[in-house]
Amino acid sequence: MPGTPVTTSCFIKTTVNLQISKPNHPRNPVAAAEIIPACRDPSSTSQDPGDAELRQPWECQEDIVLRVAVERARSLGGLYRGKGEGARAERHPEMGKEVSASERKLEQRKRTHLQIQVLYFRVFWPGSNIPWLPGLHRVHKPLDPLPQDLDNLTHLLYWPPTPGDGGDLLASTSPQTSTYHMRGPIQDSHVLGGYLEAVLVARDHRGRPKTHGGDLFRARLLGPELKAGVPGNVQDLENGTYLLSFPLLWAGRAQVQVRLIHSSEAVAVLRRIWRDKGATVDFTGYFRGPTGYEEKVTCNVNSLLTGKEESTCYYKDEDSGELWFCARPPTLACNLLVGHSAGHYWNVTTAHEEALLSWNLTNKVLPQGVGPIWVAEKNNMNLVLSQRQCYPGIPAPKPSGFYYQNTWHSLACSSRPFHDVDSILSCLAGRIIHMMGDSTLRQWWEYLCVTVPSLKPVDLHVTYQTGPLMAVDTTRGIVLHWRAHSWPLRSSRTPVASLHSIARELGGLAGGHHTVVVLGLGAHFTTFPPSIFARRLAGIRAAVMALLAREPGTLVVIKLANTGYKSVYGSDWFTLQVNRLLRATFSGLHVAFVDAWEMTSSLDLPDNIHPRKLVVRNEVNLLLSFICPA
Repeated sequence: MPGTPVTTSCFIKTTVNLQISKPNHPRNPVAAAEIIPACRDPSSTSQDPGDAELRQPWECQEDIVLRVAVERARSLGGLYRGKGEGARAERHPEMGKEVSASERKLEQRKRTHLQIQVLYFRVFWPGSNIPWLPGLHRVHKPLDPLPQDLDNLTHLLYWPPTPGDGGDLLASTSPQTSTYHMRGPIQDSHVLGGYLEAVLVARDHRGRPKTHGGDLFRARLLGPELKAGVPGNVQDLENGTYLLSFPLLWAGRAQVQVRLIHSSEAVAVLRRIWRDKGATVDFTGYFRGPTGYEEKVTCNVNSLLTGKEESTCYYKDEDSGELWFCARPPTLACNLLVGHSAGHYWNVTTAHEEALLSWNLTNKVLPQGVGPIWVAEKNNMNLVLSQRQCYPGIPAPKPSGFYYQNTWHSLACSSRPFHDVDSILSCLAGRIIHMMGDSTLRQWWEYLCVTVPSLKPVDLHVTYQTGPLMAVDTTRGIVLHWRAHSWPLRSSRTPVASLHSIARELGGLAGGHHTVVVLGLGAHFTTFPPSIFARRLAGIRAAVMALLAREPGTLVVIKLANTGYKSVYGSDWFTLQVNRLLRATFSGLHVAFVDAWEMTSSLDLPDNIHPRKLVVRNEVNLLLSFICPA
């Protein structure tokens, strides 16, 4: 693991003293310092940071740097790996040269001290004494702190603790024996605008009531004849009982449906993996020499996950400060990395854990506990609709909307249906749309290209799966971009040069009233601890704030992650946590949200990470409602 001498353990206080070498950095000679601390064993009594015992990433406290204010700095220098006289020379990818042990000694004489102030939040889990790896974060300009909600990830990502099943599968929550019933007396009719409430009792496979919470249930109220649906609220009382609440938003017949997505015991498996594993996948990096000869190695978000932590190439994004690591190729240099692709899925579960996550216990409908109900009209109205215009920064209600006749009606604002091509073209005329994120956002780009024939895709001779993609309507001045976010990205082989970070792209936008930015990411971060995603969001938030500061008329839209995966590599439980981070990161900013989680979980449709056209159409219509409010 690369390390700069640091005079503190991973439990960093507000002030950190670093030793850095004298200047030879070509881009930022004064204003920044790379912070890649060796993780020190807190139990160690040694005061010499060079004696720090390097530990696994899941064995160190995660301190994610949110703001670095340089108080006094004369220079920025290179970083070296290894320690002691026998340390092997390694190449710093930015410096482009080998550094031997003797040269390092000479550099040490030139060293000066830099004092920085660090505002941070710390990731830890209740009931766990296992700290995590310190965050690898470097900024070349001060970052505004994240919202207060993100200061404590433990509170933000809280989930009720579970004692486990002791290896007894029959002691886990069962979708067949768990039941729910109406709360209060049964009524012949309900009033539009009111609520329906029910009580759910979780039981194990022997029919015994559970005494703790932590199950992931999903409840919704459906109107099959009306093609209607709305997500219900599930309140975990943490004693095996759950309160279900459903807003009554349309007049007519309605039916409750409850699904057990994961038992509390299965969630405990997911939590353990998220907490204790540095990753559940790896990636492949492709290096090419001058003659065309190639070498492949393993890459990942941390040097300890490449399989060769003693010999690692690392790459830094200048805009976000994030790092990417690849094992050093056998003969080629670090700066010859040209390609990237998905690697392998790791086996991270036991046989018993696999049984808890098996398909026959996952995403199963509970036996019907509440019969169909009838909702009566109120004041000659058959729908509850919002009358407010859609604008960025509008408060988000819970739920955010509902379906009626297969059309999504936002409860935050008056969303518009864009039924024909002319209405879409009229809205997008003269605008440049920048979509950045994963393939679920690429579906929006594809939908618009298919729906609007005059939007002509331009062949940029790139890997379609990662982009960048572009479509134009020159007559109306419409430009539509999509590109994938940078690594970690599970994809087919793609040129590294095409992988731009979102922070980098946002930094290159002038912005203005004609510019629309749509960000949608999360699905590729469920295979890593939450700190990896939080660190990514910190850089994106700073870039969004800078964009809005220079051009407040820019519209920024955040697409939340949708339902879909049900495995240890990508689960709806992971996605819930990802969306909590997304909401907290951008709260208080002048941005709009499209709640894809609720839009993909409100109708009785099969879950798919890539939703069907009906859902995508409604997501795009909500985007257009923010661009062209009613």
